[in-house]
Amino acid sequence: MAQHAHRSPERTTPPPEDSPKRRPARPRSFARRLGRGASKTGLWIAGSIVGLLLLLFIASFFWDEPLRRRMERGMNQSLKGYTVTLPHAHFQLFGLAVDLKDLTVRQQAYPNPPVAVFPKLHAGLQWKELFTAHLVADFLFDHPKVYVNLPQLQKEISDPTPIKDKGWQEALLKIYPFKINLLRVNDGEITYIDEDPRRPLRISHLAIRADNIRNIHSKEHVYPSPIHADGIIFDTGRGALDGHADFLSEPYPGFHAMLRLGKVPIDYFRPLVARSNLSIRGGVLDTSGELEFSPKTKFAHLKDLKVSDMRLDLIHTLTTASAEYARREQVKAAVSKTANKPGMLLKLDRLDLAHCDVGLINKAKNPAYRAFLAPVNLTVTNLSNHFKEGPAHAKLEGKFMASGVTKATARFRPDANGPDFDLNASIEHTDLTTMNDILRVYGKFDVVQGDFSLYTEIHVKNGEITGYIKPLFENMKVYDKRQDADKTFFRKLYEKLVGGVAKLLENRSTDKVATKADIEGRVGEAKASTWQVIGRLIENAFFRAILPGFDEALGIRKKK
Repeated sequence: MAQHAHRSPERTTPPPEDSPKRRPARPRSFARRLGRGASKTGLWIAGSIVGLLLLLFIASFFWDEPLRRRMERGMNQSLKGYTVTLPHAHFQLFGLAVDLKDLTVRQQAYPNPPVAVFPKLHAGLQWKELFTAHLVADFLFDHPKVYVNLPQLQKEISDPTPIKDKGWQEALLKIYPFKINLLRVNDGEITYIDEDPRRPLRISHLAIRADNIRNIHSKEHVYPSPIHADGIIFDTGRGALDGHADFLSEPYPGFHAMLRLGKVPIDYFRPLVARSNLSIRGGVLDTSGELEFSPKTKFAHLKDLKVSDMRLDLIHTLTTASAEYARREQVKAAVSKTANKPGMLLKLDRLDLAHCDVGLINKAKNPAYRAFLAPVNLTVTNLSNHFKEGPAHAKLEGKFMASGVTKATARFRPDANGPDFDLNASIEHTDLTTMNDILRVYGKFDVVQGDFSLYTEIHVKNGEITGYIKPLFENMKVYDKRQDADKTFFRKLYEKLVGGVAKLLENRSTDKVATKADIEGRVGEAKASTWQVIGRLIENAFFRAILPGFDEALGIRKKK
């Protein structure tokens, strides 16, 4: 009989005493309870932090009024000659920034109108500089308005306290405890009112950006801080400046930049130039160039400067003669001071006057007269205050008294020892009747017809002047019964006599009257400027030489 294998049941033996015991598994409900507890704790902590920040945020508004009072008091203690009012101030806890509204600055001597109003000023940390371990400030002036009138400007100029000592930087530190490294101006406006409030000089939509003011980066550069500015000049002109500056240089900041001006209306300067006995009407200016101004270097290099469609008159009166003399002396001193001065270079590659009207109005004579060139086109190249830069050259084309074709060329160069120039000019076929006011002043007569021409050549060097002036008259008629019917008998007799003298000088074959005045001698003042010498020649030689040697001719007739 086959035996079947018998499998005995397995026997469970207890584990040895030193073997680890298996821990019974905890129920899942316990893990869920623990997770919910941790979540509640996190929410409580987060809520506490948010609540604390909210409380601090709410509390910050209660700090605003004490902060405002402290700032206003601190700025007024720092400033000299100026007072500020601050209606609103707010401290931003999260940004560690300060916002000021309607900050107003007034000059104590002339408080109205205020010299500056800042609708919004934002001051905060320049966060990116924290990575370079620098705590510096970022200031943003939004829509600021600066306003200065003539009395306020005169007071500031006459104040012996330098601008750097008036406390402006200390006042800014009262707003924010860190020094400015980034300065921005958004949509600013600067207005100057001279004597006529209806003709303000205004720069609008002004944008300015200056970075690295504290020289954090690029200290090895002469001008480490990039700057940019642009705006609208006098409503229709545009201006832009791009370059670099050194705001920390002593005794004053320096900068080097490229300048561009376009379509700037010159007529706005009328009130300013009027004090110099100049009258301006119309005119548009365009220019571009390079500027550098620092304690060591003063450099202005304009590549081109164009003025078009301008009327410019020099006005001479008896009442302003002494003031004119004083200004001429000031100009002479300024020219002498800047000529060939080391460290100061003023250079203009090209100056163009296009379609302009340039004249002299002499109200010191009776009758007053105006001598002018219109239209006139003038080009001057290589104009400089340094002898080493070589001579300047000028070329002029125009019409004398809007009639006589005028051409002139000149060469001149700056010389601290006196003027140095050569001039060649011609005026041809001027309608002589347009000069009657001048003839009445210097010759006591007028004409009813005739042509006037003039040729001149003048050289000035080492205080010596040489040259000639040769006026030429054609078909001149002095007396006319119909025109002179209302004149006195003696006036008619004099004009007949003048007409007779002209006939004596007349070339029978050409019907021309001519004379020649030689010029030779000392300039008079060794330190006189080139423009002073030219001005004297125009008044003392030209206007007298246009009379065709009448005094000399009358003497000849008497001898006969």
